This record gives sequence, C-alpha cells and structure tokens, in this order.
Amino acid sequence: MSAGTAGTVLLVEDDESFIREAQPALEAAGYTVTTSPSGAQAETTLAAVRPDVVVADVATPDVDGFELLRGLRSQQAGAAVPVILLTGTDDDVLTGLRLGADDCVAKPLSVMELVARVRAKTARPPVPADLLSRDMRTGLISEHTLVDEAHRELLRGSRVNRPGALGVVHLQEMPRLVARFGPQARPQLAEQLAAILRDNHDESLPLARLGLDAAGQLLVLLPETSSAEAQHRLAVLGARVAATSFTVAGEHVRVTPVTGWAEFLDAGSGQQLLDRADTAAQAASNNLDLMPVAWTPGLDRSVAATPARTKPTFLSRLRLPAQVLATFVVGMGLPFLVYFLLGKVGIEVSGIAYWVVLASLLVTAGSIWVEGLFAFDPKQPPKEPGADYPAASAIIAAYLPNEAETILDTVEAFRKVDYPGDLQILVAYNTPTPMSVEDELRELARLDPRVVPLKVEGSTSKAQNVNAAMSHVRGEFVGMFDADHHPDPTAFKRAWRWLSNGYDVVQGHCVIRNGHASPVARMVAVEFESIYAVSHPGRAALHGFGLFGGSNGFWRTDLLARTRMRGSMLTEDIDSTLRVLTAGAKIASDPALVSRELAPTTWGALWKQRARWAQGWFQVSRKHFISTLRSPHLTWRQKAGMGFLLGWREIYPWLSLQMFPVLAYTAYRAGGVTQMKWAVPSLLLATLFTLAVGPAQALLAYRLAVPELRREKKWFWTYLLVSSVFYTEWKNVCARVAQVKELVGEAQWNVTARD
Repeated sequence: MSAGTAGTVLLVEDDESFIREAQPALEAAGYTVTTSPSGAQAETTLAAVRPDVVVADVATPDVDGFELLRGLRSQQAGAAVPVILLTGTDDDVLTGLRLGADDCVAKPLSVMELVARVRAKTARPPVPADLLSRDMRTGLISEHTLVDEAHRELLRGSRVNRPGALGVVHLQEMPRLVARFGPQARPQLAEQLAAILRDNHDESLPLARLGLDAAGQLLVLLPETSSAEAQHRLAVLGARVAATSFTVAGEHVRVTPVTGWAEFLDAGSGQQLLDRADTAAQAASNNLDLMPVAWTPGLDRSVAATPARTKPTFLSRLRLPAQVLATFVVGMGLPFLVYFLLGKVGIEVSGIAYWVVLASLLVTAGSIWVEGLFAFDPKQPPKEPGADYPAASAIIAAYLPNEAETILDTVEAFRKVDYPGDLQILVAYNTPTPMSVEDELRELARLDPRVVPLKVEGSTSKAQNVNAAMSHVRGEFVGMFDADHHPDPTAFKRAWRWLSNGYDVVQGHCVIRNGHASPVARMVAVEFESIYAVSHPGRAALHGFGLFGGSNGFWRTDLLARTRMRGSMLTEDIDSTLRVLTAGAKIASDPALVSRELAPTTWGALWKQRARWAQGWFQVSRKHFISTLRSPHLTWRQKAGMGFLLGWREIYPWLSLQMFPVLAYTAYRAGGVTQMKWAVPSLLLATLFTLAVGPAQALLAYRLAVPELRREKKWFWTYLLVSSVFYTEWKNVCARVAQVKELVGEAQWNVTARD
C-alpha cells in the first residue's frame, strides 16, 4: 500500500524513540504522518489542517494531551476528529474518556497495536451523537439534520411556491415516565415509536421525513403538503400513537401525543419553524384531545390566566331576553310578513305553508310514537361475557368547588361495585384553589389502592380531566361518570357483557335520585325516564345506533384513547359519539344499566344546563351532519336516523312556531278569527295526534321507568300537565336561543350546579 492512501495521522509525542518506531509503521500501513513534539505545536498544526486521526501523549510539554483534546472538542470542526490518547495511569484513562477521547491506550504499547487502533478509527470513524444524521437506536433523522432539511425545503418551497409544514409531537407523560422509570424511558419509547412509524409510514405520512430530538420527541417534516392535509396527517398519526400500548421497563403504559405544527408560510428558517411548532405543541397540551394545533402569531407559550368574573351589567342582563324576543320575531313575525307581502302581489303561499307545517308536526309526533313502541323491546346484552372479566377503570370527572360535597359519597358508591376483576377508580378533578376534600381523597387512596386521585393542573373542563386520566388508565375498558353518579353494583359486569361481545361503547340509563328535592328535580326525573328508558333504547332499536350521553357510558379503552374528548365542544360526549359512529364503531343503549345522579333543583340551573346542551347539539350538528351522511360505515337506515337526529331536530323548534303565522295570516284574509273555519278535518286530526304525544310519552316513561320512580305516580301526572302546557315550548325556546348564541359566537361552558 502506498503512503497516504489510508488517511492522515497527527502524532503528538515528545519521545523521539517512540516516533522513530511508530511513524514508519503507520506509513507502511498507508498513512501520511505529521509529528509534533509538543501540544502547542500540535495546536498550530490543527489550526491549518484536520487529520483523520490524532494520536497524542497526555504528558506532552507546553500543552498536555488533555488540554489539546479539550480545545479540539470545543470547536465544531474538531468535534468529529477521532482522538487516541496515550496514557500512563487509570486516572488518565477516566479523564480522557470524560473529555471526549475515542480511545485511551496505556504505554508502553507495540507499534502494531497502535496501527491497528488507528486503522479501526479510520475504518469506522466515531461521530458525536449531536452530529449524527440519524439516531442510532431508532434510525430516525436527528434533530439538527431535520432542521437543516426543513430549511432547505423552506427555501425550495418559497422559490416554487409549494406549501409545507413541520410538526412536533410531544409525549405528555414523558416527564412523569422518566421520573418513574429513569432516563431509559426516553430511548425505550423512542424505539417503539419509530417502529410504529416504520410500519405505517407509507399509509399515514407519505413524503414525510421523520426525526427525533434529544428529549425523545417526534419531529415530522411535511414538504409539499397543504395546511389541511398536514392537519389531517398529524391527526391520524396522533390517534395511532394514542391507541398504542407502549412498554417501559416491562410495564405497559399509554401516552398522549400533543401535536403542534407550523406551515412554511412567512417562516424565515428551519429553526424558526421548529420553534413555532414547539409553541403550538405547548398550546395543544392544554386540551390533550389529540387535535394538532397550528401555530398562529397570536399563540403564547404560557397558559392565559382565567379572567376574573365581572359583575353583570344592565345591558348584559338584557341579552338573553333580547335573544328570546328575536327568535319569536324571526320565527313568527318574519313568516307573517312574507305571507302578507307575497299576498299583496297575488302570490299565496300560506296554503302550502299550512300543509308543510302540518306534515312536520305529524312527522315529529310519529317519530316519537314509533321510538316509544320500539323501546318496549330493547336489545339485550348476551347472557354471558365473551371473555373473562379483565381489569376495568372508572373515570369520575369532577370540578371540586361545585362537587366537593358529593364526590366522597360517589367514591364510596364505586368502592361497593361488585366486579370480579381489578377495578381502578380514577378521580380526575380540577380546582382553582386547594380544598380539604383533596386530603380526604388522598386518605381514601391510602386505605384503598383502587382509588387514584388525579388533580389535573390547568384544567377548565370535563374533557381535559378525562383526557388527562387516560394515561393512568389500567383497565381494558373504561366507565365514564360525572361526580354525582352512583352506579348499580353490577354495572361493570353488565357493561362487559356488551363490550366482550362485539360492541365498542354501551350507554346506560341515568336515573335521577334527588327527585324529592324540588318540583324542578321531580320534572327532570320523569323527563330522564322518557329519555333514557324510552327515547335512547327506542332510537337504538329503530335506527341501529346508540348515543354516549357523557356519563354512565362504558368504552373500550383503546377506542377512547384514540378518540378523546374535545374541550372545544359544549357537548363533548355527543361529538365523540358521532366521530366513532362515522368511523364504524358499535354503540349499544341499555336501559337496565343504571346509575343514579342529581338533577338541577331550580329553573335557573336547569336553563343553564339545557342551554349548554342545546348549543352543543347545534355545534355537533353543524360539524358532523354531512360527514355522517357520507360515512361508508353507516347503513342507509342509520343515515336516515342521523338525518333526523342532526337535521330535523335542529329545524323543528322553528317549524313548531309556523302554525301561528299561518293561522294569523289566514285569519287576516278571512276578516278575523271568528270568520275562520276551525273544523277542518286535517287540522283536527293532526291536532289530536300531536296532543296525544304528551300523554303517550308520560305513559311510556311510567311503564318503562325504574321501580323507585314508578312508585311516584303523581310525578308523571305533573310532568304530563307541565310539559303539555309549558315545558315542551320552553325547551324549544332554549333550542332556538342556543342556535342564535352559536351563530353570533357566544359560547360559555356552565357547570351544572349541585345542591
């Protein structure tokens, strides 16, 4: 081999006899050798050229080998140069390795050994971890390499006007897992994360470049990708990660991906893209709902402080009455004006409107009748579970200032649940100020390891509490409950009979347990029977799908982990229902799966609750109506049910008013009310059929109610009277006002007061 073909070696040594032996041997092996008798001279040489290998004695004059190594490693250009130190003691070896030496060899050594070690370093040159282009354990692109690629793609995209994005996926539980399992948690999670990405790379992230930063967080570069497509791809990736059970130190854990991303538009560099995406990820950590958050100039790194409540002003007090009045003006005054103006020009549409309104009343009344009849024969769960009883978890979401008085009773009710498997009782709560009940919860946890209090810092909603609890869930299925719910002792066993036989979610029957507290609570108690004992199971039997109602609902853990609750929705339960139904999930409704809860006891509290429900339903109807009709997983029968549930139920509160302007205009044309012909068969029959709905609902609710409520016959008679005269229209007003609030952007999550 000719000299110089194998590389260059800088030999720093003041022992001339060693140089006379080593230099010829290295040159014979094909290396070009430069020698320096001192560290100072070696520094001068290194300033001019970079050898392939440095061999340095630690005891050279002027500047010793350690100082030479320290200076070399402090420079970016010298960070990757292999250095072999010739040492004298074990302490020298430890010091050299600490400073970044690639090899330490004790003198004396043979020149053949020296040549072999030099050859090893040139054949497989060591690279510092921060300079590797790929992570050694996962094969993913390193952070600095991906940032460089992002910068190049950013410049290329600006030249050819192509979009793109950079995403950051944080694992919310990483600090907790590192604290529990040690630093090895990071590489273990990273390796499994990389395996998921490799297995699904072509399917979910075409053209993406995937990287890993030093903290084990995932980086996703998406060149030539629109903002909508970037949002979709990152959401798919997040759902896949959330649905996976990872293993750390031999223990199964679940993680919550928190995703932020920034598009190329207006970014100045790859590093700025990464910083923006990281800012967005921090914003996403407030919700934990798996929804990727896009960077915007208004995003702030810190969580905004909760604004202080301000005393309502006179004008703010008038907002609700004005909105109610506006709905009657739009719902009755405007149609009358249209009929009047069209009549002036010879176009009479009131007759058509009459038949349309009549048909709408009959359709609504008929659907209530049919659902009620189907409720008499609800689908029953299999008699036996399809598999042994696994570990199960209950998530009790609580807002302690409001529910501090009831939470301990609720936990005691769950401790009495009769379930053969391991039952975990997670109390996921938020509170703006410390409370003494927290100490009582911790004491309960000490006495009963099944009880796990979980304070969710920064939470402002039930959705955040549930999402935060998911990384602590141990069960194969999860029961979700509000803080006032007391389940039947056999509830978890009955739920597993559904879930172990092909169902993904089962919704139970929520029964009011404080009906004696007030007339409002008694009315709600009967209404809940008409909902959970009649409407829900009747709809499930008629249309082929159930609804998750937010509490006393049981989910397969893997489905809930990749679905989560979205705090941006006022009815996060219905939103999650529609998302999983359109994806092909099966939801059962079981009126015999009972839990008992508290009803609002005043009209004010009931209005706040129902206004939030109505506005939340309008939100999800606007968001999911089209997607449900397009879903390939739903049958035509189910789509018909969805059309009625999401479309017709939002239109009907306005249609229910239309008979008034029609009759008013008819009276105007006839010359007065006394001149009208009221004995019209179609009107009489439709009126009788519609009026019969109220008594039928009350009768069906009584017939299918739980035994303790059937003993309260007076409650059902009172409900019949109140709903016929007042309550039905009160709910229609609530629905119309809720739509107005949503359309003008007025949304407030009101916690249901507990008395």
